[in-house]
Amino acid sequence: MAKAAEPPSGTRDFLADDVRRRKAAFDTVSAVFERYGFDPLETPAFERLEVFAGKLGEDASALIFKILKRGVHEATGEADLALRYDHTVPLARVMGTYGSKLPSPYKRYAIGPVWRADRPAQGRFREFVQCDLDTVGSASPLADAETLWAINDALTELGVGDFRFLVNSRQALHGLLEAYGIPEDSGAKVLGSLDKLDKATPDAVIAELADRGVPAATAESLVGDVVATDTDRIRKQLDTTERGRAGLAEVDRLVELTAGLPSGRVVFTPRMVRGLDYYTGPIFEVTAAGYPGSISSGGRYDGLVAKLGGPDMPACGGSIGLERILAGQAAGAEQAGGLDVALTVLGAEDEVLRLAGRLRAEGLRTGVYLGTSGKLARQLKWANDQHARTVLIYGPAEQEAGEVTVRDMASGEQTRVPVDQVPAHLRR
Repeated sequence: MAKAAEPPSGTRDFLADDVRRRKAAFDTVSAVFERYGFDPLETPAFERLEVFAGKLGEDASALIFKILKRGVHEATGEADLALRYDHTVPLARVMGTYGSKLPSPYKRYAIGPVWRADRPAQGRFREFVQCDLDTVGSASPLADAETLWAINDALTELGVGDFRFLVNSRQALHGLLEAYGIPEDSGAKVLGSLDKLDKATPDAVIAELADRGVPAATAESLVGDVVATDTDRIRKQLDTTERGRAGLAEVDRLVELTAGLPSGRVVFTPRMVRGLDYYTGPIFEVTAAGYPGSISSGGRYDGLVAKLGGPDMPACGGSIGLERILAGQAAGAEQAGGLDVALTVLGAEDEVLRLAGRLRAEGLRTGVYLGTSGKLARQLKWANDQHARTVLIYGPAEQEAGEVTVRDMASGEQTRVPVDQVPAHLRR
């Protein structure tokens, strides 16, 4: 295939079946979030560059797709706009612009494309859909719990089977560092090492901690407590510091408020860190059988809205990895249904079009043969290519009798039906 015929690197074309499958997933998630009282929010595909600049961190800022200034400025390489990097920064801008007009707390969801100037790789794209829900203006643990409930229902209705919420608290993590006497200025790097425990062996993480200056005995004890299947060990350590106790209380309250979910659905996971520094309270990730990595994540991020330019308000939320879920389901997906009815054209074109109109009015997805062949075999092949469930044959014999031959494409059975009774027959 010629290079010009391919989509730009890091983007994809979606043909009919994929478009329908994706739309169904988006509609499913939207319906769940609406049931929980979240309002939809759509923001422009691009923002002023200053909205993102300096608010995402050094690594993320390098991935912003910048748009050059128009006109005489194009030659300078100056940029004043940027494609939407995520849905969180636009939310903060919206809060700053419309905060007094919005309900409090403000519950919103956003499902739409974002763009990253990343290096394309397997499963990594420059254009992809993010699915976020957030509650701004509530410090209640009920808001954190509601986030998990809504995501649970959305994943269930998307057909994700065996999944679990791994929950922890940033306060608990910092309390744990205090319990082990790890200085605050090296805490972020230590937590970064612990975050690798889902991929690296405990020995490898212990060695990395030692390289970061953590005494070998401390590193071994810390990792041992974090990976232990019995959380009593970690609880004893957390109970020795005020932040540890506060964080543990957050985790336990979240587990209590989600007790109505299936048994084992929400699990305290001390090794779960969430790498983003802006989290301030409960955090979570969702893992599911048959899907790589996490398929959802989030947490509480009090103070982030103010940092991003909005008012200083508590906030929490989560994101569903719809792209990852859809990719995992695509391999086993059945061919989407094609036409409900395919009409052959063997003369009497005006009558065929009128019949097609009546069937469409009944809500049936109806196609009319638009080719040039007058051969029935060629038209039946077209109907089969369209995955039509039923074919209507209206040839000279049927026209003379005022009937239509209704052919079931799965069984091959054929029935002659009066023209005016075809819609009713198909409904039955």
